[in-house]
Amino acid sequence: MSGQEPAEVENWRVFRATGAAPRGTPPRLPPVPPWRRFRGGPPQPPAPEDEESATRRLGQVDAVPQLDSESTDIVNAALLLRRPLLVTGSPGVGKSTLAYLMARELGLGRVLEWNIVSRTALRDGLYAHDALGRAQAIAAWRAGLSANDATAPGAATGSGAPAVPAPAIGDFITLGPLGTALLPYERPRVLLVDELDKSDIDLPNDLLHVLENGSYEIPELVRDTQDEARVHAGDPGTYALVRQGRVECREFPVVVITSNGEREFPAAFRRRCLPLAMRAPTREQLLAIVESHLRTRPPDAETLVDLFVQRVDAGGMHSLDQLLNAVQLTSAGTFRADEGGRKLLELLLRDLAKGR
Repeated sequence: MSGQEPAEVENWRVFRATGAAPRGTPPRLPPVPPWRRFRGGPPQPPAPEDEESATRRLGQVDAVPQLDSESTDIVNAALLLRRPLLVTGSPGVGKSTLAYLMARELGLGRVLEWNIVSRTALRDGLYAHDALGRAQAIAAWRAGLSANDATAPGAATGSGAPAVPAPAIGDFITLGPLGTALLPYERPRVLLVDELDKSDIDLPNDLLHVLENGSYEIPELVRDTQDEARVHAGDPGTYALVRQGRVECREFPVVVITSNGEREFPAAFRRRCLPLAMRAPTREQLLAIVESHLRTRPPDAETLVDLFVQRVDAGGMHSLDQLLNAVQLTSAGTFRADEGGRKLLELLLRDLAKGR
């Protein structure tokens, strides 16, 4: 023993899966692994808050964990290693809700959502260039110059350059959810890539370079003569400064990729992600979810939760939304669980695997 007190070891588990917003300073994430350090700039302002969307997804949560300890450790490992989470599970089990749970609990602001369909390409997530709008704006600018008398005051500067500058290309570029998440924020953004298994077969492979390098280029800006461009970011009313057409993160975003298991992903893609198989919530977790959304425990809540759990255990496909709808219906003041009421409940709690 050297006689020196050992330094206090920080707990690497910063996520508790309660979804409770931090009081005061948000929790500090574990140090970045050397191989996941990025040096993007200039720094972006902090992410905007969106408590309204978080409340719709999570309700007013309490201290009840919404994941089991093994799943919580997987999430914490992804945070420590700065790697995406590949979340699988049956529809309606709460895969996409995990992104909101992490964003609220870690104080990371508004969740960026990228909803995938069969036609989605990588560029859709990175940025969009309104080439037609830019062409129209330039034509209108030129027409305005032609309409002005060249000798009119303010029509031209002494050097012959137009007093009104041409429309900047950055005004016609809008970053997508992935492109915004990779901006150089001081604290990571949360990106939800929802239902990647619905994508074209090439999209997971196209994501590999971006997920590995934490950067991308905008060719329209690379070719532009200006070194800097001010572009629209993915959050409403926000902008970002892009230098030499290249975007690189400072903190790799918290990426939650969901899949309903409709197809397998390439091994090269899977090795860059940490897999998380979402299990159905327990009875206690379901009751906590009901209370967080309704802010009370209605009289019939436990009966409906027991029925819901029974049907899930029997192999049926059921969504948390169905349970919340059923509890809300039975909480209505004039609702009666008579023959008509029971039919309504059966309709709400029907097995989604049966297609009706």
